[in-house]
Amino acid sequence: MNLGQKQEQFSRMIVQLMQWAFDHGYEIRMGDAFRDARVHGVIGEKKGYGKANSCHKSKLALDINLFKNGEFIQTTEGHTELGEEWERMGGSWGGRFNDGNHYSLEHNGMR
Repeated sequence: MNLGQKQEQFSRMIVQLMQWAFDHGYEIRMGDAFRDARVHGVIGEKKGYGKANSCHKSKLALDINLFKNGEFIQTTEGHTELGEEWERMGGSWGGRFNDGNHYSLEHNGMR
């Protein structure tokens, strides 16, 4: 699968995850998605915040600001139900590497 096809797959998966979240009583506000190389550096370059090798730079990651009953969920543990659903769908959840609100699709070894 080429990068464009993987980006399209990621977009479809995110829509499905959001619908699942809404159906289970969560609210979502978007966080970081694409990180522009002019601000964050090209893949492999550390510039600004974030990692040098980040799926955000390839449009394959989204940081989700999650809420339930109006309360902002700020802990990795609070994202577990959503993160495990994302993993069931085939995605990589940042809760496995201390970044609980990070939802990505692995590409070239990056999560």
